[in-house]
Amino acid sequence: MMHIPRRTELLAAGAAAVTVVLWASAFVSIRSAGGAYSPGALALGRLLAGVLTLGLICLVRREGWPPRASWRGIAVSGVLWFGCYMVVLNWGEREVDAGTAALVVNVGPLLIALLSARFLGDGLPPRLLAGMAVSFAGAAIVGLSMSSGDGSSLLGVVLCLLAAVGYAGGVVAQKPALGTASALQVTTFGCLVGALLCLPFAGQLVHEAAQAPVSATLNMVYLGVFPTALAFTTWAYALARTTAGRMGATTYAVPALVVLMSWLALDEVPGPLTLAGGALCLAGVAVSRSRRRRRPVSDGADVPSKTSHQKTSGGENLQAGGSR
Repeated sequence: MMHIPRRTELLAAGAAAVTVVLWASAFVSIRSAGGAYSPGALALGRLLAGVLTLGLICLVRREGWPPRASWRGIAVSGVLWFGCYMVVLNWGEREVDAGTAALVVNVGPLLIALLSARFLGDGLPPRLLAGMAVSFAGAAIVGLSMSSGDGSSLLGVVLCLLAAVGYAGGVVAQKPALGTASALQVTTFGCLVGALLCLPFAGQLVHEAAQAPVSATLNMVYLGVFPTALAFTTWAYALARTTAGRMGATTYAVPALVVLMSWLALDEVPGPLTLAGGALCLAGVAVSRSRRRRRPVSDGADVPSKTSHQKTSGGENLQAGGSR
């Protein structure tokens, strides 16, 4: 297991905290700007603002092109996360409130754990599977609590679940790319791929920008500069220094922050049943992140031989390394 210096751990934790706060604010800003901009136009405007900001930073830092080995991960994360995720999430937030959208999208970390076990070789213990079942039950309760007679709210929940799938796939694709490229390179070119994917919405963006209120346009620019350019870079920085599963779990702080922010800015508070579903989502994560307690060695027990002790210790080290 590679030892990570304490300073590096603190920097990664700080970067993850910045990401969580800014991503929480994104749900509120999307809800605010969504009244003036259609989902595709809002995603394109956000990505263009992000690409411009990141491009200027790259010029100042003299960042070059990413290595060839990283382009596959950058391209996949750009399509799934920067492109599809943002369009589908914008659409979903037109159907449900910001707090509910955050709760449903945060099924993503459990999908990250499942996908990283399949494609990155991470472990998939029984407790993780149990946690996934609990969290999916929570997501179902959220969907039922928000569904209305015409089914529009249920559609919003489904869209947010699709956004979670895109988010999870993007994270798992991004992780290997960070082994050969910097966090800034991976974020910048992933954002560029997403912007290219959303170019068909350019006509809508131009038309809607001419009629949108200044507040909606400022929200769109804010989304590109802070929750995209800054937060995705701090995310990539932290992801390069830990596992995909652990990073995914940190985003479960987002729903609580979104509920607070949406209450302050939008006067939106999810109902009791919605909150109960969100609590189930968090409970599932607690189960999936828990570890079996080691049984203490009782006094008078047979002391294993030196060779047996070495084998046991080696196995424990391997297990610890695999679960980081």
